[in-house]
Amino acid sequence: MPRGLPYTAWTVPPQENQLSHFRSPDVLERRNNAAAVKKAMLEKFRANAQDPALEEARLKRIAIQEAREVRQAERDAARKVQEAELARLAAIEAEKQLQAKREAEELEALMAAEKEAAAEALLAEQKAARDARYASRKAAKKERRRGY
Repeated sequence: MPRGLPYTAWTVPPQENQLSHFRSPDVLERRNNAAAVKKAMLEKFRANAQDPALEEARLKRIAIQEAREVRQAERDAARKVQEAELARLAAIEAEKQLQAKREAEELEALMAAEKEAAAEALLAEQKAARDARYASRKAAKKERRRGY
């Protein structure tokens, strides 16, 4: 090694260089490693799939889901019955309101007819009174002209 030069990796013989020991895996090795990992994962999955406790839990979940669906169907049926009952009651209420409206209109028409009849009677009475006043004035005027 020459004097005055710093110690570097280039000055070390290749056997002593630590980077020369690094060997990059080639494509074939990477593919084989990936296949081995996939195979190990598949074996692990298959072992878990055949576990009776997991199967029992799956069946329990299925039973719970079916029970949920049955309860939901019952609620839907009850809701439909309730909606039908509400629709029936609404129809009855609408019919009652329509009947009440008709009766109110008939009553209003009857009251209007009575009011009109009373107004006509009042006019006839006023006319009769006016005619009586005119007749009495005319008779008084006639009497004054005759002088007796």
